[in-house]
Parts: sequence; structure tokens; C-alpha cells
Amino acid sequence: MKFDLKGKDLQSKARAGVVTTDHGKIETPIFMPVGTVGTVKGVHQTELKEQINPDIILGNTYHLYLRPKTDILKQAGGLHKFMNWDRPILTDSGGYQVYSLSGRRKIKEEGVKFKSHIDGSYHFFSPEYAMDIQRDIGGDIIMAFDECTPYPCDYNYAKRSMHMTHRWLKRCISHLEKTPMTYDYNQTFFPIVQGSTYTDLRKQSAEFIASVEAEGNAIGGLSVGEPAEEMYEMTDVVCSILPEDKPRYLMGVGTPINILENIALGVDMFDCVMPTRNARNGMLFTAHGSINIKNKKWENDFSPIDEMGITEVDTYYSKAYLRHLFAAKELLGKQIATIHNLGFYMWLVREARKHILAGDFVVWKNKMVNQMSNRL
Repeated sequence: MKFDLKGKDLQSKARAGVVTTDHGKIETPIFMPVGTVGTVKGVHQTELKEQINPDIILGNTYHLYLRPKTDILKQAGGLHKFMNWDRPILTDSGGYQVYSLSGRRKIKEEGVKFKSHIDGSYHFFSPEYAMDIQRDIGGDIIMAFDECTPYPCDYNYAKRSMHMTHRWLKRCISHLEKTPMTYDYNQTFFPIVQGSTYTDLRKQSAEFIASVEAEGNAIGGLSVGEPAEEMYEMTDVVCSILPEDKPRYLMGVGTPINILENIALGVDMFDCVMPTRNARNGMLFTAHGSINIKNKKWENDFSPIDEMGITEVDTYYSKAYLRHLFAAKELLGKQIATIHNLGFYMWLVREARKHILAGDFVVWKNKMVNQMSNRL
């Protein structure tokens, strides 16, 4: 993998770059649609390419390991071939799902024993096994196995967890050095900064992760319930330490406003289920604010879903029609809303890139944050 910085904003820490992988180039800042089980929910791969057009999507190690299982993915030739996607894929390591399964898992130094949400069977992820699984899934970018601490989190627990994540990181690296890649293209490994919302722990972790000299770095353990200002504070601390010549990935973030504020702090890559999950509940994001399309006020509004026309569905269907689909519980409603929201997220990061390169990012960002705060 190669990362080239193409420009920096003079009024903030925002950057524009290009990540080059064996499956194609990724222009940053970038948002990665979440394809948890080998599909971005409710969207055909053709629509994903033609209307939303992301440079990269994300796959989920925990879910793909349980279903369809890694042996099926290996037989298919990896996740790219299985789902017919020829652009880059990033896979997480399963650490966040372990965090979310708090009542179904037990964490030890050796790794994590957990209970499947599908059939109740027990499984064990060690750092080494998490690397093997990601080798077989075949992501272009693969993540270190870590523990994502909850919020709020006791200081001593956060400290112990951070140090264990660092020890697990060493084991991940050692194992990757000894194991060949499963397929005929390169995989890039990202370690993950932890430390909860404690500044001293975040500094320690960022310094340790920077010392590993990986090709890219991630920031984990945020967007887990903490106030947005604490997220921004921790991101700022970490980005001031992580090397400038490597891409920075803020995991699981977030709202459109969160994304713009974190771009301003120096983050390059984002993922979140929010645009797809909110879409399925009738919540739409636009440049002028959010819309609950299920509200009665849209019942006879025959204007386009979004007059900006970012995706084909935005001007093809009216707000009244989309509201009708939700009221009638038609699956098409969720599909249209999902395409719109993902299209908006992609538009947002690409506009951010344009304004970084043009030198007026902060002015544009502040205007957008103000507009997007509205409930329409």
C-alpha cells in the first residue's frame, strides 16, 4: 500500500491524499460503507458502484467468520470474488463485536471466548486466529485484534485494556510475519490506538502505535457513547502523535457533522452503520438538515427527495412517494433511503476533499455543520 498526501488545509489539520492498493486507489478523506456480512444492506453491488460509487467498503470479521464461514470464502477465492466486488475492502478484526457482546464473552490474555448470536455455539478468537481469518477473508486492509472499552470506563480498566491491546498487537505482527497471504495480492495491516477518554492513555497508546511503523493507523474506542467534544479531544491528541505520512482511520464514526469535525483534526478514513441504519428507519441526511420521511408533513410534498440530485433516486422519486413506501412497509422505501444516505455521505467527503485542495475547507465546513444541524 502507498499513501500520497496531495494537499493540506492551512486553517485546520485536514488533509487530502490517495491510498493505493492492489484493488485500486482510495481518495481521502473517504467514507467506507459498511458491508457487514458481504453486502451493504439493501443495495445491489451495481447500485453501489453506479450511484454511490465508494472507493472502498468494509467487511466484518466476526460476522463473516460465523456466516458464511471462512472455508466458504476461501473456496470462493476470497470476499471480493464471493460478493463480486473488485474495489478495495477493509476488514475489522472482530474486536468491536466482542465489545458489543458484553454478556456473551469472556476476555483473557490469550484472547476472547464468545457465544455466537446465531446459534449459541462457543468460539475463541486469539490475536493470531483473528489474523488468519482476515487472511482468508482477503481484505486489502486488515485490522489488529484489540479490546474496545465501553464508555464510561474506569481509568484502571482502560489502562489494563490498553496494555493488553498493545501486547495483542505484537502477537498480531509476529503472526503475520510468519504466515503467507492467502491470495495473490497484498494486504496492509493497521494497528489500533486505544485508551478510552483519558488523555494520558491516548498519548501512550498513540506513541506505541506510531513506534510500530505500520503502513496506516487506526483510532478505536470512540463513538461508544461519549460526548462529541470528548471524541474530538481524543482524536486531536492522537492525530498530533500519529505520523503525517500514514493514513489515519477513525473507526465507527459517525454522523455527517462528526465526520467533518474529525476531518478538520486530521482523520482520513471513516466507517459507520449510521447512514444505512438510519435510512431503514426513515431518517435521511441532507446538506440542509435531517428528514424523518415518515412524518405526516411529507404526505403531499411532491418535491424531489433531495433537489441536489446526488444519486439517481434523489430526483427520480418524491418525498411523498418515499413516505408512502414507508407507511406501506414496502422494502423499496428502505432501499431508496439507503442509496440516498450513502450517496450523501460520499458526496460530503468528496466535497470536503475539494475544499481542502481549494484552501477554503474551514469556511465550508462551518457552514455545512450549521446547516446539517437542522431538523427539517
